Amino acid sequence: MTEALIVRGLDKTFSKPAVRDLDLTVHPGELYALLGPNGAGKTTTLRMVAGLTKPDKGAISIFGIDALADPAAAKAITAWAPDEAMIYDRLTPLEYLEFVAGLWSIEPKLAKARAVELLDTLGLAGEARRRCEGFSRGMKQKVALAGALIHDPKLLILDEPLTGLDAAAARLVKDMLQARVDAGGTVILTTHILEVAERMADRIGIIAGGRLLAEGSLDVLRGQAGKDGGTLEDVFLQLTADGAAA
Repeated sequence: MTEALIVRGLDKTFSKPAVRDLDLTVHPGELYALLGPNGAGKTTTLRMVAGLTKPDKGAISIFGIDALADPAAAKAITAWAPDEAMIYDRLTPLEYLEFVAGLWSIEPKLAKARAVELLDTLGLAGEARRRCEGFSRGMKQKVALAGALIHDPKLLILDEPLTGLDAAAARLVKDMLQARVDAGGTVILTTHILEVAERMADRIGIIAGGRLLAEGSLDVLRGQAGKDGGTLEDVFLQLTADGAAA
C-alpha cells in the first residue's frame, strides 16, 4: 500500500529550530490530526508538506511522489488551506472558484459544476454571486476551503479549519470532511479544539518542540500516556508534559 504521506527526518530552523528530525506517516483514507501547543511546529510542518516552505533536510513523499524532487506533481494532488483565508475580495465565490480551477487547467464546464456543488454543500449557494469583500471571516474560510477542494485533491491539508466558524458552519465543515474521508479521501489537519480531534480523527500525532512525541489512535495514545479511559485532553496534557520533562 502506498502511504498518503511519509515524512522522514524533517528539519527546519528559522531563528531557532522549528521542526527537528520529524517522522510521521498518514494512511490513505484517514483523517489525521496533528496536535500540539502553540509554537510546536505544526504549521511549519504542514507548510513544508504543502510545498510552501523548503525544509533544511529530510524527505517528504505524497502518494509515492517525492515532493522535494518533483514538487509540481506533488502539488497537483495536494491542497492546502491556512487558518487565515487568502481569497480575492473583489471576486464573487463563483468567480474565485472558477479562477482557481483554471489554474489547475480544469475544463470550464466541469469547474462551474464543481464550484456550484461545493458552494451548495458549504451553505454559500445564496452568496455565490456576491463579492467576497463583505463576507465574515467564517464565510471567507468556507470559500477558501472550497478553493482547496476544487481540483479534488487526494491529500487535503488544513490548518485550524474551524477558526472563525460559528457552530452551524463548523458542523457543515466537519460533515464535509467526514464525508470526504468516508469516500476514501485523506485529510490532515491541525486544531486546538481537542474534542474535534477526539471525535473525528482516525489517528493523532502529538508534536512539541518540533518533535513528534506520539502517534496513533486515541487508544494507543492512552496507553502511552498511562491514561486508560482518559479524554484526549488528559492524554495530550500528559504526553506534552512528559515531552517537556524529557
